[in-house]
Amino acid sequence: MTSTMIKLPGYLIFNLIYDGSRTQVYRGQQKSNQQPVAIKILKSDYPTFTELLHFRNQYAIAKNLTLPGVIQPYALANYRNGFALVMEDMGGVSLKDYTTEQPLELGEFLHIAIQIAQSLEGLYQNRVIHKDVKPHNILINPDTKQVKLIDFSISSLLPRENQVLQNPSGLEGTLAYISPEQTGRMNRGIDYRTDFYSLGVTFYQLLTGSYSPKRGESSHPQAGERYHSQVNG
Repeated sequence: MTSTMIKLPGYLIFNLIYDGSRTQVYRGQQKSNQQPVAIKILKSDYPTFTELLHFRNQYAIAKNLTLPGVIQPYALANYRNGFALVMEDMGGVSLKDYTTEQPLELGEFLHIAIQIAQSLEGLYQNRVIHKDVKPHNILINPDTKQVKLIDFSISSLLPRENQVLQNPSGLEGTLAYISPEQTGRMNRGIDYRTDFYSLGVTFYQLLTGSYSPKRGESSHPQAGERYHSQVNG
């Protein structure tokens, strides 16, 4: 699929703001009320079942979260052979892009860090594990410095009677940021702490421009397990 403008009934499409390997995001406006929106679509003409499932999951989980630090989804519309996810547009850019252009000063980092931590606390209160916390999935408005989480495609909702997910059968999330138990190679369930682990890696990267030295020593999973045991005592 090319990066030409899409057409979605009920919406004006202005410009392409993200062009990834599997998805695109456009900035637009809802015709009925002139509300600014961001519209995310799958690039593939024939999305896989997993891709469609992830899109549904993003909408299903985020639509029930009324948290100031989470981008709100407005609709999940049918588009071609897949879906278009219509979301709040807060005029943000990814924290990855934002910090690439200008390194964070300590005061600005603390302001951002507090907002992200509060957002993760809100997810915990709602029994949601994001499972892919990283600078790419955190938006910041360059003017207001407001910060919001995006992309709940692999997130999980914990059942009320159990605050731990079963050990995953395979890798979920982005390897550089995930906790060892999230790799699927440890005999340990997943709970809210996996997001805070990823947040720690994110903070380190924002402050130093690199990943934790412990994680860079080896790609072997035992290296991550040693780091995890040190962090958690």
